[in-house]
Amino acid sequence: MDPLSSLLSGIRAEGSVVSHAVLRAPWTIRFADGAPLTMVTVLRGGGTLLLPDGTERVIAAGDTTIVRGPAPFHLADEPATVHRPHAEYEINCLATEAPCSAQELGGIRWGTDPGGATALVVGAYRASGHRHERLLRALPPVLVVNEDAEVCAWMESSAADAARLSSGSQALMDRLLDWALVCTLRTWFDQAGADAPSWHRGLADPVLAPALHAFHGRPADTWTVASLAAQAGVSRALFARRFTELMGRPPLAYLTECRMDDAEALLADTDHSIAQIAKAVGYADAFGFSAAFKRHKGLSPSAYRAAAA
Repeated sequence: MDPLSSLLSGIRAEGSVVSHAVLRAPWTIRFADGAPLTMVTVLRGGGTLLLPDGTERVIAAGDTTIVRGPAPFHLADEPATVHRPHAEYEINCLATEAPCSAQELGGIRWGTDPGGATALVVGAYRASGHRHERLLRALPPVLVVNEDAEVCAWMESSAADAARLSSGSQALMDRLLDWALVCTLRTWFDQAGADAPSWHRGLADPVLAPALHAFHGRPADTWTVASLAAQAGVSRALFARRFTELMGRPPLAYLTECRMDDAEALLADTDHSIAQIAKAVGYADAFGFSAAFKRHKGLSPSAYRAAAA
């Protein structure tokens, strides 16, 4: 599994579709559900994101924004609206014990005017376990990607179909938002340049990519710099130098970091034994794994598991 697919495996839009909103100004939406990630695609019109740290970010038709949680934030037709009379909406689905449904919001399509100036597709993502935390660390507090007009038209058509609450509508929107999240993140990573995570930059490099795919596909194998260089088809010295320059750390340091991150998720999200986890992340015995984990994470595997529980 490639790194992005692995990180996304811990976060899903399972029953998390909140709304296809059609709004006439003035309006605000308060996002208060504490979702790890919230995605908003502007189909028509636009608004301004108001983040907890005071940041304001304008988003317009064709923009998809991803906001990193869990702190509440607002989306308003314009910043001044929050200080004067307006239509207020709140999304607070994931913070409650019972999942929020489209019906509880008055239907997937909500707002005061079906012909309103602004149309949005909004989704909040649920996390399963701890794996998604690595994805959050790779993202800024908010990112914006401009989508193709045809993509927005297709999304609005799909949202309208789901609004009819026909058979399979929830699954349709869940899969739509999962697809949109992957596409948006891939586009942002491609555009981020030096700000993109090192593993993404490495996957774009013709020398490093084969080795990274091999390692992430078989992390339990006994990898060495020589075996990784063989995957890349270059000398050991050239591979080590290129890897360190592009990834910011030597190959084996990167492998250890990835293995420790995988071990964190396995310790927190499974009941596998320490020996089983050691084998899964490429260590021959539990003793060597435990020593490496404590050196890198500051806690023994057992202590980390207890703290996570």
